[in-house]
Amino acid sequence: MSRAVGAPSAGRTARHNGRVAQHVAALPPSGIRKFFDLVLGVPDVVSLGVGEPDFSTPWNIREQAIYRIETGRTAYTSNHGLMDLREALARWLANRYGLDYDPATEMLITVGASEAIDLALRALLNPGDEVLVLEPCYVSYKPTVALAGGVPVPVPTHQRDGFRPDFAALEAAVTGRTRALIINYPNNPTGATFGPEDLARLQRLAETHDLVVISDEIYAELTYDKRHHSLPALPGMKERTILVSGFSKAHAMTGWRLGYACAPRDLLEAMVKIHQYTMLCAPTLSQYAGLEALEHSDEDVAAMREEYDMRRRLIVTGLNSLGLKTLLPEGAFYAFADITPTGLTSEQFCAELLRAEKVAVVPGGAFGECGEGFFRASYAAGFDRIETALERIGRFLGR
Repeated sequence: MSRAVGAPSAGRTARHNGRVAQHVAALPPSGIRKFFDLVLGVPDVVSLGVGEPDFSTPWNIREQAIYRIETGRTAYTSNHGLMDLREALARWLANRYGLDYDPATEMLITVGASEAIDLALRALLNPGDEVLVLEPCYVSYKPTVALAGGVPVPVPTHQRDGFRPDFAALEAAVTGRTRALIINYPNNPTGATFGPEDLARLQRLAETHDLVVISDEIYAELTYDKRHHSLPALPGMKERTILVSGFSKAHAMTGWRLGYACAPRDLLEAMVKIHQYTMLCAPTLSQYAGLEALEHSDEDVAAMREEYDMRRRLIVTGLNSLGLKTLLPEGAFYAFADITPTGLTSEQFCAELLRAEKVAVVPGGAFGECGEGFFRASYAAGFDRIETALERIGRFLGR
């Protein structure tokens, strides 16, 4: 008897019962988005959860985009991005961080830094290749490695070490299949950053084991007590580093979806191949806005950074005074608070805090297993909201 139309074959049933690809079905939902589904529709919530500046994009940047709309500059750009933007970015990176990139062959404008990370991994990895991921980390790193056919290998960092790399643990995690290492500094969610000594040790690790480093430096402009040092500026590291960054955080341009990657020619060519078949180019209006941001927005960025600096001291002082040990973040706009004295898991603490006091923060476990026992609070929020949140957290702990 013939099989009914549309019925799965026995072989297919044995392999996979659903229509969704197995490697996608196996991915967990974003720990951040999963938690914030609970926030929707709850009145009077003080949210310190979303990693997004509360400032509007500076007016001159918005005005530039409006002008380009009015003059009809809305067509595709080169796959690599506007040459004017790449040339301006090359000058900016040279002046800021001592980097030397050819805008024609070593730079790609992307749809946010997230696309740049995805392209880097897909260009690098063969099925089964391993990628070391320092945790706690941004929630997309491990899923993006998996979607590229790789195997993420988490390597924990700890509060006792200032959330800096444990190089003995990194060495122990390297195998014959290790292909790359993802780093993010200043770090989301901990606010930790790397100094010259840390970067020198990362360089030795990469050279010893012939690793490519994907260096996510999206928060480079948001450091407070020391200046940012870019990994590919070290002699010899440009050839084994894919630098990823963008405009979302420092320039308050999250919704513009504008990022970039700088990489050795062979790797960049491979990334462009994928980009041209999937995205074609980053949004044209965003690229013109990014050019304006690079050339005329330093004062705006400095003013926002100064405001974040005052907020970080307020929130860290407040959390520590409540008995939640919190290190002073060196960059970004997140405080990572230790809640282990409460005896609650991260999810329990955050869910109960939301229910009882209507304060939204992110469970630390969303950022990796070693983030369990913490929560992340974003201080990309006004003083009044931070003070209200601290008051409510104190009331919650008092119960």
